Amino acid sequence: MKTEKYNVTGMTCAACQANVTRCVSKLSGVSEVNVSLLSNNMTVTYDENAVTEGDICQAVSRIGYGASPVEQDHAQKDAKGKSGFGKEWQDRQDRTLQNQKAMKTRLISSILILVPLMYIAMGHMMGLPVPGIFMGEENALISALTQLFLTIPVLFINRRFFQVGFKALINRAPNMDSLVAVGSSAAFLYGIFAIYRMSWGFGHNDRELVHHYAHQLYFESAAMILTLVTVGKYLEARSKSKTSDALGKLVDLAPKTAVVVKNGEEVTIPAEQVMAGDIVVIRPGMSIPVDGVITEGNGFLDQSAITGESIPVEKGEGDTIISATINKNGSFRFRASRVGDDTTLAQIIRLVDEAGNTKAPIARLADKVSGVFVPTVIAIAILTAIVWLIAGAGFEFALSCAISVLVISCPCALGLATPVAIMVGTGKAAEYGILIKSAESLENLHSIDTIVLDKTGTITSGHPSVTDVIVLDDRFAEKQFLALAAAAEAGSEHPLAQAVVEKARAEGLRIPAAKDFTAVSGRGIRAEVNGRIWHAGNPAYMEEVLAISQMPEYARIQAEMDRLAGQGKTPLLFSCTENADDASGSAGSRIAGIIAVADTVRPSSAAAIKAFREMGVHVVMLTGDNRLTASAIQKQLGIEEAISDVLPTQKEEKIRALQEKGHKIAMVGDGINDAPALTRADIGIAIGAGTDIAIDSADVVLMKDSLYDVVTAIRLSRSVIRNIRMNLFWAFFYNILGIPVAAGALFPAFGLRLSPMIGSAAMSLSSVCVVTNALRLRFFKADADPAAQDAAHGAAQDTTHDATQELPNTPEQPGPPASHINTQNGCSVQPDLKGEKEMTKVISVDGMMCAHCQAHVQKALAAVDGVSAVDVSLENKEATVTLSGDVPDQVLMDAVTEAGYTPVGCRMA
Repeated sequence: MKTEKYNVTGMTCAACQANVTRCVSKLSGVSEVNVSLLSNNMTVTYDENAVTEGDICQAVSRIGYGASPVEQDHAQKDAKGKSGFGKEWQDRQDRTLQNQKAMKTRLISSILILVPLMYIAMGHMMGLPVPGIFMGEENALISALTQLFLTIPVLFINRRFFQVGFKALINRAPNMDSLVAVGSSAAFLYGIFAIYRMSWGFGHNDRELVHHYAHQLYFESAAMILTLVTVGKYLEARSKSKTSDALGKLVDLAPKTAVVVKNGEEVTIPAEQVMAGDIVVIRPGMSIPVDGVITEGNGFLDQSAITGESIPVEKGEGDTIISATINKNGSFRFRASRVGDDTTLAQIIRLVDEAGNTKAPIARLADKVSGVFVPTVIAIAILTAIVWLIAGAGFEFALSCAISVLVISCPCALGLATPVAIMVGTGKAAEYGILIKSAESLENLHSIDTIVLDKTGTITSGHPSVTDVIVLDDRFAEKQFLALAAAAEAGSEHPLAQAVVEKARAEGLRIPAAKDFTAVSGRGIRAEVNGRIWHAGNPAYMEEVLAISQMPEYARIQAEMDRLAGQGKTPLLFSCTENADDASGSAGSRIAGIIAVADTVRPSSAAAIKAFREMGVHVVMLTGDNRLTASAIQKQLGIEEAISDVLPTQKEEKIRALQEKGHKIAMVGDGINDAPALTRADIGIAIGAGTDIAIDSADVVLMKDSLYDVVTAIRLSRSVIRNIRMNLFWAFFYNILGIPVAAGALFPAFGLRLSPMIGSAAMSLSSVCVVTNALRLRFFKADADPAAQDAAHGAAQDTTHDATQELPNTPEQPGPPASHINTQNGCSVQPDLKGEKEMTKVISVDGMMCAHCQAHVQKALAAVDGVSAVDVSLENKEATVTLSGDVPDQVLMDAVTEAGYTPVGCRMA
C-alpha cells in the first residue's frame, strides 16, 4: 500500500469535498481517502498494483476538478534548489494568494459592471434620475437589451461557476457551484425569454404584454447572484488564509542561512544545505538552523517558539539543541544531527499540518449531509416551482421562488464549520508547545472524565534530589555536614549519591577531597575525608558496620527515618569517626546526620492536579513505586486515587480496567515505558518529549515538562468543540430556516418572500459568519502556569548572597587562622569583618537580556569572597555590590566575564 498526497483544484464547498472523496473511494485498490477543503489537497492510500496516480487524477478530473501529485510538484521545485515542507507550504501559500488575487479581480470587475446595470434596472424605483432613453414603454426594449449586454460580461467574468457547476451536474456530483449556475442561468434565460415576449408585443401592438414583461426581467438578479456569491467567496478566501497563521509562523521560524566550518574556515550557506555531521557556528542573536549537539562553548537559548518556555535555557557542551531556537547570549559550535525534514521544527510543522487536515468525528455529520445536500436542494427548488404553479401562481413567481431556493442554500457553511475550527485549534495548540496529531484527538480531549498520570517523570521530575538535611552531631553545622557528606559520596555513581553532591554544589559549597573510597554495591560507601572515616548508606549497611541499634541515640535516628519514609523519601545515614587509625572505621563513630533524597514533585504538578479537579476530571496516579511512597505523593497533591506497585507491563491492564468501568481515559506518561498504556488510553499524552516528537503511541505530545500543559490542551479542546457546535448549529439553522422562507412558505399568511438577490446575499453572509466565528479561536488564551510564573519571579528576585559557604573547623582538628583557605578540606572561613567599613561598587554589564541573565550575574558576583550583597538591574545593565572588605575591581569584572557576560567598567557608588 502507498500513501500519496495530491493537490486538488476547483473545490469550493463541502459538497465538492464529498464528491471528490466519493469518486476516488470508488476506485479499485483505494483503501482510504482524506480530502481537505481548507488546504485544497487530498491524501490517498492505495494499492499500486490495482490503481495508478493517473487513474486517481483522471477520476477527479472527470467530475470537474483537477488533481496532481504533490511529489511531482516538489520534484520540479527541487531542480531549482528548493525542497522540503517549507517549499510545499510556500507553494500552497502562493496558490492561496493567487486565488485570492484572482477572486478580488473578478469581484471588482463584476461590481464595476453591476453598478450601471442596477442603475438602469432599478434606478427609477429608488427615485434616481434615469436617462429618458431607458424610461417608458416605448423604450422598454432598449432598456432590456442594455441590461442584457451588461449582464453578459458579468456572466463571462464569473464563468467558473458555470464551468464547474454544470460539469459536476452532468457527472451527477452537483455542488454549490451547480446551485449558483442553475439559479443564475434560470434568471438569465428567463430575461431573454422576456425580451422575446416584449418583441412580440411591439410587433403585434400588445402594449399590455410589453408592460408586463418589462417588469419581469431578471438580468440584474442573475448578475447580482454571481457578484454576491463572489463577494462571499473573496471574504471566505481571506478568512481561510488566516486559519493557518500559526503554521505560517512556524514555517517562518526556520533560519534561511547557517554558518558552518568547511576546511577550517567559516562559510555561510543556505540552511537546507547543512548536512548531518557538519560543525555549525552560533553567535549571539543567531537562530539555530538544525538540531544538533554542542561540541564546544555555551549559550542561553530562547526556546519559547518551540517549547513555550519563557525563560532562556542554558546549554553547554554535550547538550542537545533544537532547530529554530534563538541564541540570546554566548557563542558555541555544535554538530548537526537532524537536518532537512528530520529537524524538530520540520516534524512539528508536519504534525500540525496533518492534524489540521484530518477530520474530527463531529465533522462526519456535516459530511453526510453535504453529500446529499445539493441534490436535495435542486429537488426542493423544482418542487417549489411545481407547487406554486399548481396553486395558481404565475410562472414568474414560481420561477423566482425556485431560484431563491437554489441560491440561498449554503453547503459551504456546513463544510467550513468544522475544518476551520480544527485548523485554528491545532495551530493555537502548537503555539503553546502542544502538538495534537489529529482532529479526532483534539475532539476526544474535551470528553475525557478520567486522567491517569504516571508518577515518575510526569508528576515528579524523574531525577532524585535532596529534600532534607538533618544534623545529629553537634560537631557540625548544617552546611559543613552537607559538604563533608558530599565529599564522601563524590566517588559513587549511584543516583542518590549524585543527588547529595549536586545539592552541595547548588549551595555553592567547596567540597573537600576524599581518599580510600570504597563502595558496597547497593548498600553504602566508605571514604576518608579530612582524616576521618565516613560511612554512608541504608540502615542495614550502617547496622552491619556500626551496630547503630546499640547506640544511645538510636531511638531518635529511627524516629527521623520513619518520618522521612512516611513522606515517600529515602533516608541516607552518615557516620563520622574521630580518626583514620581504625581500619573498620568503627572506633568513636557517631551518626553525623541524615540526608533525605526523593524524586521531587514538579512545580507545575500541584497546580495542574488542582485544575483537573476544578474541571471535573477524576485524577488517578499510576506508579511502580511502593504503596508508602505513592500514598505520600497522593496526600501531598490531593490526588483522588493512587494505584501503586504496578509493573510497566501491567499499566495497560489498569487502563483497560478503568475503561471497562465506562471511563473516558487520558493517559499522561513519558511516551517510552508507558507506550502500551498510552496506546490503550482514549487519548495518550507524552509529556516532556522534547526533541523526540514523533512518538507513535501518543495522540498528543507536550514539548515542555509541565503537566499544566495538559490542562491547557483540555481547555483548548473544549473551546474548539464549543465553537464547532456553534458553527454547525447556525449552519443547520440557517438552511432549515432559509430554504422554506425562500420557497415562499410565509407568503400566503404574511406576504413575505425572498428575492433571489437577497437569497444570494444571505448565502454569502452565512459562510463568512461561520469562518469568522471559527477565527475567534485565535484569541484563545491559556491560563498562566503558576509554576512558570514563580520560576520567572524567582529568577528575577534571586538575591543569593552567600554562594561560598563557611565550614568552621572542628574542635578535634584545629585549623589555620581564620583568613586562610584550608586546602585540605576545601573550606573557606572568612575573617570577622563586622567592625570594618563597608563599601559599594557599581559594575556596568553588557549582554544581559532577561531575568535569567540577571540571576546568573547576581550569583557569580555573590560567589566572590568579600561580597556581602548584590543588586543587579536588568533595566540599567548594572550590578551594585556591597563589599565587606577590599575587593579589587578586576576580581569583580573577572567574575562577570566567567559568567559569560561583558563588564564595561567598575566605579565606586
